[in-house]
Amino acid sequence: MHHPLAEVGKWLRSVIQGYSNYHAVPGNFASLQCFRREVSKRWLRVLQRRSQKSRMSWKHLTGFAAQWLPRPKILHPYPYLRFDVTYLRPLWEVWG
Repeated sequence: MHHPLAEVGKWLRSVIQGYSNYHAVPGNFASLQCFRREVSKRWLRVLQRRSQKSRMSWKHLTGFAAQWLPRPKILHPYPYLRFDVTYLRPLWEVWG
């Protein structure tokens, strides 16, 4: 709560990037967007609680989120591409 915005932004970037690295499979884009949005909401709530006169709004936070939080993107290929065989070995090499 009391750390500088840049420090918290770097930490949240690593959190979101780690989540995205694991869960960024085809068909899961909406879930990645939802996770980033929820992290942004929690960050806004913490920043609003910093003082009694909170002037932090969602409009201000979207600028911070654009700067620090990575946008979701699909990192893993579809399974039919991931497991596609490009080199077939002759059967006598397989059965030895």
